[in-house]
Amino acid sequence: MFKRILTLLCLAALAAPPLAAAAPAAPLVGAESACLMMAGSHRVIYGKKQDSIMYPASTTKIVTLLTALEKGKLDDVVTVSARAANTEGSSLDLSTGDQLTLRDLLYGMMMVSGNDAAEAVAEHVGGSASRFVDEMNQEAEKLGASRTHFSNPHGLPDPVNHFTTAYDMALITEGGFKNPEFARVVATRGQQIRLRNQGGSRYVENINRLLSSYPGANGVKTGFTNAAGYCLVASAKRNNVQLIAVIFNSDQRWEDASRLLDYGFRVLGGEE
Repeated sequence: MFKRILTLLCLAALAAPPLAAAAPAAPLVGAESACLMMAGSHRVIYGKKQDSIMYPASTTKIVTLLTALEKGKLDDVVTVSARAANTEGSSLDLSTGDQLTLRDLLYGMMMVSGNDAAEAVAEHVGGSASRFVDEMNQEAEKLGASRTHFSNPHGLPDPVNHFTTAYDMALITEGGFKNPEFARVVATRGQQIRLRNQGGSRYVENINRLLSSYPGANGVKTGFTNAAGYCLVASAKRNNVQLIAVIFNSDQRWEDASRLLDYGFRVLGGEE
């Protein structure tokens, strides 16, 4: 009888389904607000105050890029106005009267976070910066960003009318990746920018350090103001899994973004 019971227990053990692997532990993220989204599905894998109203700083330029690609012509030659050239903050070092294509302006805007380039883009594509900003807000609304509003194309502080959420910015970035030109621009590490009026070019390097340090990284945009703190929208793709990590107000934005992306790939099986 004992042998029969032992045999039955062994057979039951062999027939039992294997225990499910323990879910990966959620990462420790120091950002005030964060969101990790799987592109193409709206699926949120991690959220921390993801619906809280935040200042986006220069991650605003993600929307500027997407709107310009939707509304503008990349081969247009843009003449930089005095207003654009004198925009405060981070700069592509443009001067009044400089001429370059809209394509080159967009690369400069995204790679070195040129506020002057963003203003020149808005003036050219929209006819005026204010009309272009209206189009940015329409673009954000179309993508489902219901808690977002912009008052400028570059992200300089406006405590009342310029805000978003980590979730909304992930949605907007997800929409951006549907445009192949958007994906090319945000993934570029270095680019020659041609100034037609000067007869020369300037090489610019992307300040998004994850592009050269994180496996599979393919975007997107940094940001900083005193009001917003250090911000980052980061993306990476492995084994056809595209992730978008939004970090708002973090003194460790690179580490936070890397931890979120690592976590997402473990959860979704996109590890290399």
